[in-house]
Amino acid sequence: MTAVHSSAPSTEQDARDWLARACAAAAAGDPGWELRFAEAGRRCRALGDAARVDLLTAARPAAATVTRLYRQGTAAERRAVLLALPRLDPVPAYGVPLVEDALRTNDTSLLTAAVGPYAARHLDAHAWRHAVLKCLFTGVPVSRVFALADRARGDEELARMLRAFAGERTAAGREVPEDLHHVLALTEEER
Repeated sequence: MTAVHSSAPSTEQDARDWLARACAAAAAGDPGWELRFAEAGRRCRALGDAARVDLLTAARPAAATVTRLYRQGTAAERRAVLLALPRLDPVPAYGVPLVEDALRTNDTSLLTAAVGPYAARHLDAHAWRHAVLKCLFTGVPVSRVFALADRARGDEELARMLRAFAGERTAAGREVPEDLHHVLALTEEER
């Protein structure tokens, strides 16, 4: 196992140095990288999710490992797995169930990570439409939905779902999210 200093970094530069060593060890096949994946939240607080994403990318873990890290991880670890999916090469098909799982939660940080580039490329139309509705329902800004304009353009089924959702909100005396009108306008644009 490659040594990575055990004291907590006190500055952003210390965090970057720790992460560089951890990524080099992971890339070299050091099995201790999984412990560092968990540790990164504490050691690289100043770097946010990027630290864990970089570590996953360097380690290039097998599908079973990524799935386990997601299923057993904290919300921050799950978010990092979702954010790393587009950077894992080749692009993993096993990521779709992880994204779908995140879309069933009400954790807005997971939802935001789940509607990124990976979802835009790999979710089927039905699942993607429900992801957009979930964002509207939970208050995640639709600006966070990667490739929204491209996928929404001319989508009549999404338009129908949006109108139904707006109708339900209005009937219940609830406000219709402004983002809904934005997405609805996108659906009306021709492909």
